[in-house]
Amino acid sequence: MEEELEIIPEDNWKPKVLAIGGAIGLFTGLLAAYLLIQRAERDETKPELSAGEGVKLGVLVLGLLRSVAMLGEGK
Repeated sequence: MEEELEIIPEDNWKPKVLAIGGAIGLFTGLLAAYLLIQRAERDETKPELSAGEGVKLGVLVLGLLRSVAMLGEGK
């Protein structure tokens, strides 16, 4: 008499992905802030971003998010 084993799909991957993504975002943000502080200390100024730098940064972040969203699509 053979017993059939029921395979139960593992649905707890979503919280893990969110936690890993959050940790990566946290450390990336801290690194960016650290680099901004280092630049300000080197130039002996307060850390400031101009409007142009803010736009460039926003476009870069959107491009990165688009690239991440497209991972694994149509190879």
